[in-house]
Amino acid sequence: MSNCVDSFLTARNRCSVYQLFFSPLRRFPGPKLWAISYIPYARSFTSGHGHKDVLELHKKYGPVIRVGPNHLSVDHPDGMQDLRGHRKSGEHGKDAHNSLVNRHNIIGANREDHQRFRRLLAHGFSAQSMLAQQPIIKSYIDKLFFRLHQASSGGQKPVDVEKWFNFATFDIVGDLAFGEPFGCLEDATYHPWVDLLFQSMKNMTFLINSRRLSWIGPLFMMTVPRSLRTKLAENQELSRQKVRKRLDLGTERPDFMDAMLRKSEALDMPISFEELTSNAFILIIAGSETTATLMSAATYFLATHPECLAKLNDEVRSAFLSEEQIDMLSVGELKYLSAVLDESLRLYPPAPGPAPRMISQGGDTIVGEFIPEGTSVDIWHWVLYHDPNHFAMVDEFHPERWLGDDPRFSRDVKNVFQPFSVGPRSCIGKK
Repeated sequence: MSNCVDSFLTARNRCSVYQLFFSPLRRFPGPKLWAISYIPYARSFTSGHGHKDVLELHKKYGPVIRVGPNHLSVDHPDGMQDLRGHRKSGEHGKDAHNSLVNRHNIIGANREDHQRFRRLLAHGFSAQSMLAQQPIIKSYIDKLFFRLHQASSGGQKPVDVEKWFNFATFDIVGDLAFGEPFGCLEDATYHPWVDLLFQSMKNMTFLINSRRLSWIGPLFMMTVPRSLRTKLAENQELSRQKVRKRLDLGTERPDFMDAMLRKSEALDMPISFEELTSNAFILIIAGSETTATLMSAATYFLATHPECLAKLNDEVRSAFLSEEQIDMLSVGELKYLSAVLDESLRLYPPAPGPAPRMISQGGDTIVGEFIPEGTSVDIWHWVLYHDPNHFAMVDEFHPERWLGDDPRFSRDVKNVFQPFSVGPRSCIGKK
């Protein structure tokens, strides 16, 4: 037994020496413990504090830092474009530790399948489709206001709006993806599918980080409750059941499923049942909780900044003579509303995490630094948006920074703000 321990310690020491003194990444600054092992990175990430931990590391070590044996993090205005933008030689691929979860959807697919999924999904996010979907969306917004009025006893009691925003967004996106709502607004509680979704996301965080820990990974996963480890499979099966039910309806309606099937037929571009199911699952993840998070953040900031609420109130009431004039296109003309949402996205990005990329063959120069092929590179939205080098009064809510006429924010590095990412993998639903 002692020989095994000695052998392990010797190998561990040799590995540490290599990472610190011979690794191609040895010249990049960062904490030594993070350089020799993925344990600190995985611990920080799974704790839910990764975005704050990495921000502090960048403040200490600079714009390009080492956060793992084969891992860098970039906090620079050009980082997003350099890493994720369009490249003649092709994109830097997803980090395999992240993308192996599911290759049947637009998030985890390889380059060719991603292009196919994007073409099939694009019609569902066009201006024409948005107008066609508007009656569906409006019906749930009306129900949200009605249920908030009930829950607050006509405004006399406080309510947890984050919960109610989630109820509304899951019902809306569920209807658009599966052809029926989850009934969250009606029942004032999460549907089992939605509850499974939240649990599945936790499971995926553990799964992704366990892959980085080599032989320790299986031990790491053993600490995760068995019930949590089965949530993802249960969620996927419920998704299949809902897609089958939607396909059995056979009715034409302005939802994502109809858009995908119509485009598939028009382009002679087949899409399998598993791909339909997986992309519907992704649409719900991307369009529900993230939207509710933004709405919750904006509500909080407006409630705590009455002067901003007054400005927004004046803009809305002066732009419309009646409720009927408010639609998904006309609200796009409200500049102060857009500024409020952008500032809320900056301070409280719904997806603060990195979505790492793997540097492609031959290596590449990112923000002036040559990075070897096979290196994982993180870009954290939270870090970019909370860096005082990028924004004045960085932790304060100021929608005026986005209107372009306030000298206090003339030096803000606006191009760093890319909440929907850039390049071929940018969010298909950003407009």
